[in-house]
Amino acid sequence: MTTLDQPTTTAPTPVVRRDRPVRRELGVANTLSHGFLLVWGLLTVLPLLWMFISSFKTNGEILADPWSLPGALHLDNWARAWTGAHIGRYFLNSMVVVAGSVSLTMLMGATAAYVFARYEFRGRQVVYYLFVGGLMFPVFLALVPLFFVVRNAGLFNTWLGLILVYAAYSLPFTVFFLTAFFRTLPTSVAEAALVDGCGHFRLFFRVMLPMARPGLISVAIFNFLSHWNQFLLPQVLLQGDESKWMLAQGLFALSVSQGYAGDYARLFAGLSIAVLPVLAVYVAFQRQVQAGLTAGQLK
Repeated sequence: MTTLDQPTTTAPTPVVRRDRPVRRELGVANTLSHGFLLVWGLLTVLPLLWMFISSFKTNGEILADPWSLPGALHLDNWARAWTGAHIGRYFLNSMVVVAGSVSLTMLMGATAAYVFARYEFRGRQVVYYLFVGGLMFPVFLALVPLFFVVRNAGLFNTWLGLILVYAAYSLPFTVFFLTAFFRTLPTSVAEAALVDGCGHFRLFFRVMLPMARPGLISVAIFNFLSHWNQFLLPQVLLQGDESKWMLAQGLFALSVSQGYAGDYARLFAGLSIAVLPVLAVYVAFQRQVQAGLTAGQLK
């Protein structure tokens, strides 16, 4: 009896996929993106750096060699801008108005966004889209009717009128952003608080607002930057009385006066004073802004 030899089988050779072209494409894309970000960063930082350096130079140094470093730090430029050009008074006026407008915007916007995100009622979507629809209307489109509304309400040339207008124009973006953010918060915490006897107002102020802190900080910073840099609305609603002007109006008047005085060192000092709060807010809260922008993507 003979035995037949079993046929020997060989294991198939695994196919190794080469991803070098893919890696090469990703490397090229990363290089291009990093190069674009580098160019964009230089275009943003270099003008600011040149402005700060010029604020410590004399007018002769600025006109003779605008790209050179100052021979000495002339701090009197900042003093002349703060007192002589009344930048200090305009700075404090802007701080008061922006603090009031941002506080009012965040209180009203967070309350409305929480209701849209957590409660079901008839017409909720219609009212929400009316809020969001405000994003489509630019400021200059309603300047003429806004002027008459504010004047007829007795709020023309007052800080209160400017605060209310700032808050009204900031509400659409605030409601839109915070509504999406409140929807990402866990409902189990709110349900547990209600079971423990927590009322709706206490639930909102004691539980939900602390949980939404990253989103609140992000929106507050965006509103602060928008209100601080606003020029068109103060120019229309604050006229005549220079003691109530905002910082943007004061800088505009200072830049116009340079055509007759030629005090460019004081102008650069005033611009530097206006930019410092913006840079300070960004440096202090940059992590909170990044956390607020990315928290809505995670649940």
